[in-house]
Amino acid sequence: MVKAFRLQHLLFISLVNLRRNSYCPISIVKHFHSLFKPVRIQRVAFLRLTGASTRAMATEEKNRWRAKGLPCIAPLVSSVNETTVPITTEIHGHVPAWLSGSLYRNGPGKFEFGTQTYNHWFDGMALLHKFKIKGNQVTYKSHFLRSDSYKANSEHNRITASEFGTLAMPDPCKNFFQRFLTRFVMPKPTDNASVHFVKYKGDYYVSTETNLMHRVDLETLMSKEKVDWSKFIAVNGATAHPHYDPDGTAYNMGNSYTKKGAFYNIIRVPPEKTGPEDSLQEAKVVCSIPSANKNKPSYYHSFAMSENYVVFIEQPLKLDLLQILTGKLRGRALNTCIYWDPHQETVLHVVNKHTGKPSAVKYQARPLSFFHQINAFEEDGFLMVDLCCLDDGRVMNNFLIQNLRKSGEALDEVYNEMCFAFPRRFVLPLHVDENTPYGQNLNTRHCSLATAMKMSKDVVFCTHEDLHGDDLREYGGLEFPQINYARYNTRPYRYFYACGFRHLVGDSLIKMDLQGKKFKVWYQPDFYPSEPIFVPSPGAVDEDDGVILSVVITPIQGKNTFLLILDARTFEELGRAEVPVQIPYGFHGVYESEVLIPQGQA
Repeated sequence: MVKAFRLQHLLFISLVNLRRNSYCPISIVKHFHSLFKPVRIQRVAFLRLTGASTRAMATEEKNRWRAKGLPCIAPLVSSVNETTVPITTEIHGHVPAWLSGSLYRNGPGKFEFGTQTYNHWFDGMALLHKFKIKGNQVTYKSHFLRSDSYKANSEHNRITASEFGTLAMPDPCKNFFQRFLTRFVMPKPTDNASVHFVKYKGDYYVSTETNLMHRVDLETLMSKEKVDWSKFIAVNGATAHPHYDPDGTAYNMGNSYTKKGAFYNIIRVPPEKTGPEDSLQEAKVVCSIPSANKNKPSYYHSFAMSENYVVFIEQPLKLDLLQILTGKLRGRALNTCIYWDPHQETVLHVVNKHTGKPSAVKYQARPLSFFHQINAFEEDGFLMVDLCCLDDGRVMNNFLIQNLRKSGEALDEVYNEMCFAFPRRFVLPLHVDENTPYGQNLNTRHCSLATAMKMSKDVVFCTHEDLHGDDLREYGGLEFPQINYARYNTRPYRYFYACGFRHLVGDSLIKMDLQGKKFKVWYQPDFYPSEPIFVPSPGAVDEDDGVILSVVITPIQGKNTFLLILDARTFEELGRAEVPVQIPYGFHGVYESEVLIPQGQA
C-alpha cells in the first residue's frame, strides 16, 4: 500500500504541476484521484492541494495592483560621490531623547568605470553609510569599500572584476591570443561586499554571497582586513543573512562543491574570540545537506532558524554549475546561469542545530522562490516557518540596470510582468513517525489554514497559510521584512515591518499585525523608503515599543533624502533628518546602539 501511495503521490503531484501550468484540466486530476480509493486523500486536504492553491494563484493574479504611469527612478540607481567627512542633517519634528546610536546601511553606489557600465543592480560597488544619532542631532557620512574589485577597477578605469550580472572583458592592451586565453581562466570571486553588515564575535563585517568579506571599522567605515571563509571551513561562499542565538553564537549557510556533487552547509561561529586577531577561527560545519541534483543546486539568499532547528529551503531556483564553469568561455555572466524550474517541488530541510542531525522527514511544498525569511518558531510540536514568497523565480532579471532606468510604458511593462512577494506561513509537524496516519491534515493548530499531510514514509506535503488579506495586493506585496529581532527571533511574535512594492523598489513602509492580518502604512508620493529597522525603547515591555528607522530617497531634484523615524506602535512620523546629498537605493542595514540594554531585554 505504501508503494502504491507513493506512486499515487508522484503521479498526483505531476498532474498538479501540469494543472498549475495550465496544461491539464482539473477534472483529469480529480478523476485520477478517484482511482485510488484504498489510499484516498481526505477531500478537504485534497481540494487545498489542488483547487485551492490554483484558485489562490489565479485570484492573486486577478486582483494584483497594475501600474500605469510609474515615475522614472533612474537617479536611485545612479553613481554618487562618497561623503567621507560627517555632515550635519536638518531635523524636522523630533528625535527621541533615548535614541543614541548609529544606523549602518550597505548597497551599491557606483555603476560604471570609464565607459563601461554594470548590467545589474547587484553589481554596483559597495557604498557604506552611517547615520549617527545623538542628542537630537543626526550626522551622515559614507565611504566606498576599498575592495580589491573597487581598487582594480579604479586603477584601470574599466570593469576588471566580474560581478553577478556583468562579465569583465579581457584587457584591451593584451594581444588577441592573450585575450583568447583569458576565456579559459575561471573568474575570481568578488570581494565587493555590497549586501549587508553582519556580526561575528563582536566585530562587524560587510558581506555579499561569495567566500570573501571585509572586517570594517565602524567609525571610519574603512576595511580593516579581507576575510576568506574558505581559509577556515570548506565552503565556497556564505549568505549575508546569518542568525544569532542570544549568547552571540552565529549560524550561517554556504555551499561546497565536491566530486560527489554540491552540498548546502550549515555553519556555526562561536560568540567569543580566542585572541585579538581572531576572525572566523573555530567556525564549524554543523551539517552538510546534499543537493537534490548534484550539478544543479538551489540558489538561496537566506534561511530560517528557530530555537532548536535550522530550516533550509531548497527552492527550484537553480544554479547550473556546468554553465557557470563555462560562463567566461561563452561570454555569459553568473545571473544567466540561474534558472527557474517550475516542475520541481520546494523542499524544507529541518536540521537540529545542536546535534547537526537532519530530520528524516522531507517537507515538500509546491514550487516557490524567496529571498528573505521573516521568522521561525516552535510551538505545540510544530515548527512555524514564515517567508516572503513568490510563485516564480524569474524576478532577478527584473533588476537589470536597463530595466530600473526605464520610463513611461516600458517601465510599466517591466513592473506589470513581475511576480510579487507575499508573507506566508508553513506549519511543519515535528513528530512524524511510522504511526503517523497518511492522507490527513497533521496541522491541528487552532485557526491555522496551513496543511501538512504525510504522503510517504519520509515525505510530508505542506500548503501555506497567507499572512495577509487581499488588501495587501494594492501595495504590491512586501519585502525586506524585519522584526523585533533581539526579543522575538525564534519565538512566537505578532508584528513585522517591511517595504511595500508598488514600484521596482520599495515605495511604502508597512507594519503587519498577524492578529487579524491587518497592517498600517507610511507612504509619501515620490519617496522610496529602505528596509525598516526596528529599535526597541529602553525598558520596553510591548513587542512594538520602539521606533522604525528607514532611509527615504527620492529621484526628484529639489527634494531631499532623509532618515525617517516612525513610532513603531502607531506608525506615525516622529521626525526626519534631511541629508543634502543624493543616496542610491540600497539593500540592508543594522542599528548599533550606544545605550546599554539591561540583560534579559536583548
